[in-house]
Amino acid sequence: MADWSELQRDLLLLIARRINLIEDYLSFRTVCKLWHAVATKGNFNSDLPRVPWLMLAEDEDDDDRTCRKFFSLYNGMVLKKRIPGAVGKRCMESMGWLITLGKDEGEMSLLHPFSGVQIELPHQNTTVSYAFHRTFKPWIYISKAVLSANPCHTSDYVLVVAEGRFAHLSLWRPGDLLWTRIMEPTCKNVSDVVYFSGRLYTVSYGGYVRVYDVGGYEVKSHLITQTVPWIAGRYYILESLGSLFVVARRSSDIVPFRYDRERIPPRFITVEDDEEGALFMYRTNNFLVFEIDLDANEAIPTRDLGDKAFFLGASASLSVQASQFTGIRPNHIYFTDTNLNSCLYFDHGGGLDMGVFNLADGSIQPHYDGVSLSRFCPSIWVTPNPC
Repeated sequence: MADWSELQRDLLLLIARRINLIEDYLSFRTVCKLWHAVATKGNFNSDLPRVPWLMLAEDEDDDDRTCRKFFSLYNGMVLKKRIPGAVGKRCMESMGWLITLGKDEGEMSLLHPFSGVQIELPHQNTTVSYAFHRTFKPWIYISKAVLSANPCHTSDYVLVVAEGRFAHLSLWRPGDLLWTRIMEPTCKNVSDVVYFSGRLYTVSYGGYVRVYDVGGYEVKSHLITQTVPWIAGRYYILESLGSLFVVARRSSDIVPFRYDRERIPPRFITVEDDEEGALFMYRTNNFLVFEIDLDANEAIPTRDLGDKAFFLGASASLSVQASQFTGIRPNHIYFTDTNLNSCLYFDHGGGLDMGVFNLADGSIQPHYDGVSLSRFCPSIWVTPNPC
């Protein structure tokens, strides 16, 4: 029988350089010392598109809270990684980087979960009129954070955040000692933001889509269109194959339920308020998708994403081509729980309202069969990029 550990190094290099999926890359590294030595960042094609992993909530009862678990939709594996910088932090994500907020003090940083590189950010109290705009808890002060470029590849990037009680937009560039707010009257109540074709696009609560030029000292903006006004839920904005999309996420009222673990797959069963062991959740029931026509300044409703799949939640909104990845369903929306009220007011915390939405028939199925709950940082999408 052949001994795979005795393959020549040159042959192993050829194999390593043909690996496209990071899950296969990580498995390759575990075979033996030689294979591990060959599987370096330089020998891996890290520029290819990636499917996000689901970073599960921190297990506060675990003796080693530095270890976080990641669920791969590609093969169903749960991978573990020590990330000391994420302990006790609320996390968001953009381009594979975590944006962390301290649960108690509100300190902020950019953290690459797989390399350990950490970039300190100005404290949230350096934003404009912080005392007036501060939130009930410091870890909910930032509602969205998006990078313009990957700090692994360049120092010329901008981090933009929606901050404070009124979700104003503020910017940070490497070297800045404080946050710079975009002082536009319309730049508030921002639900999501994306960099697209060198410009900053936002969707606000109310469904208004705007574009901002933030390259110079003077910020210019204009309204593009309105999608659907004032839903009970959230709005997302993202780029997909050269087009701009807005997604409206509709949610129901708070309902009591029991989590039936004996079902395969497990499911939620609505129960009476006073049933013993009942939990409560704020459940997503529908998504409305609009393609934004930037020439006509129109929002065009669609129920057909073709080969595309969207990933939505507290992380930067993302699109992938489903046919490139085993296990990813086209014309589906993969979503995580973003209702911070559940974190604040439910004993079990947030994290129950997540799943996969089928745009064709409106059905919702689980994408993770376990339960991962947190009082401050429910599960989020993280793109596994080496750095």
